[in-house]
Amino acid sequence: MHLTGLHVYPVKSMYRLSPDTAAVHPWGLAGDRRWMLADPAGRFVSQRENAALGQIRALPLPDGTLVLTAPDGSRIEVAAPTATTGDPVAEVEVWGTRFRAVEAAKEAHLWIGEHLGDYRLVHLEDPRARPVDPEYGEPGDTVSMADGFPLLLTTTASLDRLNELIAAEHPDGHETLPMERFRPNVVVGGSEPWAEDGWRRIRIGALTFKVVKPCGRCVVTTTDQESGERRGPEPLRTLARHHKLMRRAAFGQNLIPERPAGVEDDVLGALSLGDDVQVLEDGTHWPADVR
Repeated sequence: MHLTGLHVYPVKSMYRLSPDTAAVHPWGLAGDRRWMLADPAGRFVSQRENAALGQIRALPLPDGTLVLTAPDGSRIEVAAPTATTGDPVAEVEVWGTRFRAVEAAKEAHLWIGEHLGDYRLVHLEDPRARPVDPEYGEPGDTVSMADGFPLLLTTTASLDRLNELIAAEHPDGHETLPMERFRPNVVVGGSEPWAEDGWRRIRIGALTFKVVKPCGRCVVTTTDQESGERRGPEPLRTLARHHKLMRRAAFGQNLIPERPAGVEDDVLGALSLGDDVQVLEDGTHWPADVR
């Protein structure tokens, strides 16, 4: 097995970047979901509520500036805010976990308001501010502003199998779903379909990861990531019929990086396309409604 895809989402629920290599931090890939939009109550905003988020391109520059580009070509450069220089700090929330993030300049909020809605753009200055769910992580495990865990893994074999199942459910024809619908961080090729559901620890390149929880899927998977259009009930309908884990239509597995021996800083190592993938421990460790 080997690594066939790497994806980073600089702003939660916005368009992806797909580098050939990416550094790995304890809280995720470098630059992944360190920014997000929050509504007036501080709750995160995603494509679940507003599919247009996925049409905004986000590019982080080496100095920390974030460049946002809308489909109409409008763009804005946003300096990374910092609490140490007096930028406002907001309490925000992702799936019930509240933590502190720093608000971008008002000009960014105005630009966001013109293109998306009444949201604030916030930056996670301290990536240690948000702990992983203690039911699945260990003390000290943290996550960026991703839904729940540092990385999401999918496999090409499972996508192929899912598309076969969808085709069988729609004998009159249905579009083949691309991997982008599932917004993974790492994509693995060369496995058997659904093999990832039995992995507990894996090695990608020189780094090891705990496989902690299946990814329950939502309406974002029905959204064309290129056009922003909702495309009907698939893949949720077929997953609910053929692949439920922990009572959820599931696709992919969540990962937590392990710190290599002797590495004390925040860069644990790097992943590159083509890296070998090895299963170190397997064995199902969650209930399967349908397997």
